[in-house]
Amino acid sequence: MKIAVAGTGYVGISNAVLLAQNNTVVTVDIIPEKAEMLNNRKSPIADEYIEKYLAEKELSLSATVDGDSAYTGADIIIIATPTNYDPDKNYFDTSSVESVIEQILKVNDTATIVIKSTVPVGYTVSMRERYGCDRIIFSPGFLREGQALYDNLCPSRIIVGAPQEDEDACRRARQFAELLQQGALKEDIAVLFTNPTEAEAVKLFS
Repeated sequence: MKIAVAGTGYVGISNAVLLAQNNTVVTVDIIPEKAEMLNNRKSPIADEYIEKYLAEKELSLSATVDGDSAYTGADIIIIATPTNYDPDKNYFDTSSVESVIEQILKVNDTATIVIKSTVPVGYTVSMRERYGCDRIIFSPGFLREGQALYDNLCPSRIIVGAPQEDEDACRRARQFAELLQQGALKEDIAVLFTNPTEAEAVKLFS
C-alpha cells in the first residue's frame, strides 16, 4: 500500500520504518535537513533499532517536505505531529494535526487518516464532525524514546479506535491493525478495537 506519515519524531519515524518493510512509505516533515537525513538512510533521532533498520533493511522509504505530493494518492496517512501539552493551561496544542488534516482533505478524498499524535479525550470524534470526514480514526502508540521501533516491532498491544457503529471506519481500523501486525516481529499480538474516545483515554491513562 502507499502510506504517508506526517511528522518525523520518534512516533512518525518508528511507524514509517515498521510499515516500509512491506509498503511504500513517504514521510513528511517541515525541516528539509531531517528529510535529507532519512533519504540518506540516517536517523534524525537516537534509536538503535531505527538506525539499524535504516542501514541494513530493504525499506521502501523516502522523505519529503512536499506534503501535497506525499498525501496525493496515498491509501493511508498517519498523523504523528507534535501536540505539546501545556500543564499551566491544561491544554494540548493540536493545531499541527488540524493543519495536516486540512491539507489532506484538499488533495485526497479516499485515504484513511490515522491520528497517532497524543490528543485530548474526544478529539477524534470532534475532528470527524468538524471536517465532515468519516475517514479519521485514532491509534495510540505505547512507545519509549530511544526504543520506539522496538516497541512497534514487539508491541504490548495494538489498539485502533473507530466508531463501532460505522462499518467503513471499522474496516479501515482492521486494515490498519493488520499492517501493524504484518510489520511486527512479535506474533499473537493482542489487538483491541474500541471507539476513538476510549482509545484516546487508554493512551492518556497509560
